[in-house]
Amino acid sequence: MSKISFVGLDVHAETIAVAIAEPGGAVRSVGIIPNRLESIRKLLGKLGPVQHLKVCYEAGPTGYVLYWQLTALGVACEVVAPTLVPVKAGDRVKTDRRDAEKLARCYRSGELTAVWVPDAAHEALRDLVRAREAAKKDQLRARHRLGKFLLRHGRRPTQAGKAWTKKYLEWIKTHVRFDQPALEATLAHYLQEVDHAASQILQLEKAIDEAIAQADPEIRSVIEALQALRGVAQMTAATIVCELGSLSRFPSPRQLMGYSGLVSREHSSGSRIQRGAITKTGNAHLRRVLVEAAWAYQHRPNVTGFLLRRQKSLALSEEVKQMAWKAQYRLHKRYLAFARRGKNKNQIVTALGRELLGFVWAIAVHTEAQRKLATAA
Repeated sequence: MSKISFVGLDVHAETIAVAIAEPGGAVRSVGIIPNRLESIRKLLGKLGPVQHLKVCYEAGPTGYVLYWQLTALGVACEVVAPTLVPVKAGDRVKTDRRDAEKLARCYRSGELTAVWVPDAAHEALRDLVRAREAAKKDQLRARHRLGKFLLRHGRRPTQAGKAWTKKYLEWIKTHVRFDQPALEATLAHYLQEVDHAASQILQLEKAIDEAIAQADPEIRSVIEALQALRGVAQMTAATIVCELGSLSRFPSPRQLMGYSGLVSREHSSGSRIQRGAITKTGNAHLRRVLVEAAWAYQHRPNVTGFLLRRQKSLALSEEVKQMAWKAQYRLHKRYLAFARRGKNKNQIVTALGRELLGFVWAIAVHTEAQRKLATAA
């Protein structure tokens, strides 16, 4: 009989509810402990030898600190996807103790799905890339506030050129004036917020450039290789790698597409097949950058401008360039086919984003394999 005990942890910011499923025995609650390293050490001492323990907890706002602590102590630990934990339809009572017991029970029966856990360096780069994404959202809000403020007071910078360029902002600062001091103060505040958001984005992008240059060679090589694709510059490539880690962990591109949430929903039974919108159950950051990149494939295939300069400066292999060119040809052809069928543009680009992910997988897996061969040699 196996001697492995399965431990379920319901983790919160200050407390951890603990339950254990003994091999072949009942599931029992151990209690609630503070979410502190010394308390975790004491708990492991009570539960028995660490080599006989398997621990799991749900991914959530507390991140992966507990995972790193447990693995450092020699405990086999997995972080599980909370949306894939089985739920009884008639269960109307939810407590921390019950949640911990359910995790331990389901973990012992093999009903939980583990998520990929990055190391500390990878998590740091991902946080930095997400901070830049948050700064871009803040910039958009600041611009909207300023634009709507000017619109409310009939100040329309029609002679200032394209919106939010340097010329546009200079026109506002030079030509927009109000008689009321309160409106002048409001305008100054909104302009300051726009300038501040822009400066924050520049600082974060500089920090991302430095972080990528100092990253693990495998991560850096995949980020560079993905930039062979049209619509995928450094920031998009970095976001993909940060959110997915090693793409070789996906046996096929279909699994990766399902992970992204870009596949259609399905509710079929018997001879009836019913499909709907995309599931959106995967990584939202990944979906966003893929759909943004897919808009580039509405144009005819070519390698010019920024794309040509990227491919030359990064000295990419011919195999990677060929895969990128195949992506251009196929995805543009698909765009035209969908358009002739009268599909909505947003639907077309979403479908192209899903197929683009297949080319991302192929380039990343090829690059990782080549990197391993070079390291072994």
